Amino acid sequence: MNDDIEFDLDKFKAVVHYIISKCGFKDNVGRTVLYKLLYFSDFNFYEIYEESLTGEKYIKKPRGPVPVHFIDATNELKDEGKIQIRKESRNNHFRYKYSSQSGPDLSLLRDDELELIDEVIARLSDLYSNEISEYSHGDLPWRLAKNDKELNYEAVFYREPEYSVRNYS
Repeated sequence: MNDDIEFDLDKFKAVVHYIISKCGFKDNVGRTVLYKLLYFSDFNFYEIYEESLTGEKYIKKPRGPVPVHFIDATNELKDEGKIQIRKESRNNHFRYKYSSQSGPDLSLLRDDELELIDEVIARLSDLYSNEISEYSHGDLPWRLAKNDKELNYEAVFYREPEYSVRNYS
């Protein structure tokens, strides 16, 4: 489905680290919120520029899109001393909190990429995990995918106006 899109681990790690550095400190931002910020960054970028930001694959899960390489990327960033990961107990369940330990490497990210990621963060990073998950369920790429299957980047070109970020006029 997305066979022509090539995954770039280093760039994905740079985007993950950048997002954590910008909003990981917020009380509501844990793993689920980060998943959705990454998803909207990747898929919005694809809709506007018709090229992938990171090439990451996202899988349809009950709480919304999940990036395939997130755990590996964050563990590598942790091992490199760039981020810290804490597992916290909260309301009878665990959540993961992420914090930046150093400035992210921006050399792999262009200005237009950073601008788009910043827009996604500004628009969605104040939502709690249940709110951003529910919001992601309305996006066509997630709605069209089968459970536990990959989301199709091309579906962004058929989004509802609420989700579309491209000016088609």
